[in-house]
Formats: sequence, C-alpha cells, structure tokens
Amino acid sequence: MIVSLSGKILELEEGMVVIDVGGVGYGVEASQTTLHQLPSAGSEVSLKIYHHITDNDQRLFGFLEPLEKRLFEKLITVKGIGPKGALTILSGHPYPDLLEIIVSGQTTRLSSVPGIGAKTAERIVLELRDKLGQVDITHSRGLGSTDSPNDEVLSALEALGYPKKTVAGALHELAGSANPPTETANWIKQALVILNR
Repeated sequence: MIVSLSGKILELEEGMVVIDVGGVGYGVEASQTTLHQLPSAGSEVSLKIYHHITDNDQRLFGFLEPLEKRLFEKLITVKGIGPKGALTILSGHPYPDLLEIIVSGQTTRLSSVPGIGAKTAERIVLELRDKLGQVDITHSRGLGSTDSPNDEVLSALEALGYPKKTVAGALHELAGSANPPTETANWIKQALVILNR
C-alpha cells in the first residue's frame, strides 16, 4: 500500500502528475486544486497518496494537503461516488469551500459541479453532514469581530482528524487576531493555515 510519494515531477498532464521516485515513474491523479499548486516539471514534490486497488486496476490519487485527502476519503464513502467523482468534486470546489458547502447543506452549489446531479448532491450532504458537524449558517455568517467561532466549526475540523485541543487553539488564535474572520468558510480557511503551518 503506497501512502506517500516524494520525488521529481517528470510531467504535468491533464488531471495527472508523473513523479520520478528512484527511477520509477508514478502516474498520480489529482484535483485541479492540487495540480495548480504544484511546482513546474523538474521540481521536487511530496504528495500524500490514496492507493485505490480493485480486482483489475490500481490507481494513485495524490494530495498536497491532508485535509483534501480526508475529504476525498469521506466523499468516496458516499454511495455512487467513486475516486474519479470525488476528484471532480474537489476540482469544482477547493476543499475549504467544499467543507463549508457540505456542513451548511448547500446542495445547489454542490450540484453545479459537472456530473453531480441534485440527487447526488443531496446524498453527499445527507451522508456527510453529520460526520463533519452541522454549521448553523444563520449564526456563523453573522459572527461579529468580537465573537468566537461556534462549536460546529470546531467539530467540523475535528471530524477531519485534527485534534480538538489543536483546533481550539487555532480558533482561539484567530478570534484574538486583529481581523478575525466573519464567515464560516473564512474561519475554516484561516484555521487551516494555522493548523498546517
């Protein structure tokens, strides 16, 4: 089971990066978000890998950010969503936005992704919303500059594998900053910067 790859980028293709690891070229599929963040061919890179194995096929899916990989793994647990579909969704919405879309139940935005219909969008929200923590969008969008993020934002990040104490520390740091976020998506994005530094 391959869980990570570090090596030199040989090629950047449509939906894929080829990485040379010790003289062996690995074709790794990735979201547009990840591909746009990669350096140019010839540069060194390290990717987290999801190794998808079936009876007649093996495919590698790569991620720069642990959160994107966690969201990918949660998406493929939804009935009817395979690895390729999960990548399409992650390409349609950058992962911090996607997390906020799911927990706030924005099925219309989800179904705007090519190949994702209204029923599939509803299924994704239904199956993943509780796992990621529900955000009360009417309150979270109205967070004032002196307010702290609500517990749902904390539990959404915690559900993705970040330790509760670490997440709480990041959110506390944000709440005390000169310009704290005012919307759920921004709380998530800025907390991720702190958590991944």
